[in-house]
Amino acid sequence: MLPIVDKPLIQYAVEEAMAAGARNLVFITGSSKRAIEDHFDSNADLEAALAAQGRQDLADALHSMLPSDANCIFIRQPAPLGLGHAVLCAEPVVGSEPFFVHLADDLIDAAQPVLAQMRDRYQQTGGSLIGVQQVARSETGRYGIVAVENAGAELSRIRRIVEKPAPADAPSDLAVVGRYLLSPAIFDRLRKIDRGAGGEIQLTDAVAALLEDEAVHAYRFSGKRYDCGDKLGYLEATVEYALRHPELGGRFAQYLEGLVAGRKPQA
Repeated sequence: MLPIVDKPLIQYAVEEAMAAGARNLVFITGSSKRAIEDHFDSNADLEAALAAQGRQDLADALHSMLPSDANCIFIRQPAPLGLGHAVLCAEPVVGSEPFFVHLADDLIDAAQPVLAQMRDRYQQTGGSLIGVQQVARSETGRYGIVAVENAGAELSRIRRIVEKPAPADAPSDLAVVGRYLLSPAIFDRLRKIDRGAGGEIQLTDAVAALLEDEAVHAYRFSGKRYDCGDKLGYLEATVEYALRHPELGGRFAQYLEGLVAGRKPQA
């Protein structure tokens, strides 16, 4: 629910999913995440009150948070057992269809939303896709890392995937980021794997098991990623999105220019 200027990260995630054609939106949340459910709940009384006050723009903004053809399903993860366990919690809703996994704290600014890019590449491969990005070798311990058939290709079959390897042990510098398009076969692997790093059920380990039976491709997406789970990444996203904001961008740029020049900002 952390905001980037005037929208929380979860709203950006929903808009990206909708742009890729998703209409059943499954939110896996913990016991302290009621704010997410409340955010997407309708409030006809508030919308009517804003309209009556002549604030139709705010009423429209509230109404447009979720398109009318979207279905929101909220599932509680009973314990913090890792990303793989969170994905497994969605199986009763997902069933036997391919599905997206979107981690909202990985915000990606792209001309075509990344999940839509992956939907299009799925038409080529017919199998699971994982979004990847090149990172510094020193950072491999923060990510799942993949080895692929063709390291320089936009789309390449994954040969190996390892969760948070030390730089010396990393099979490459291609890191998994928070975008997946997965075959429903992943659920069976998630049920069978043992707990991995941190004592959690790791999605990376299930993907490694899936590689034995199905092709999984790494996709180098087009767009700029902001790691909003990191303080610096969150600040970078806030500043850059604010500079592009249609109402605030110009004034914010002037403020920053004055701040850098050592001038006191005007009240």
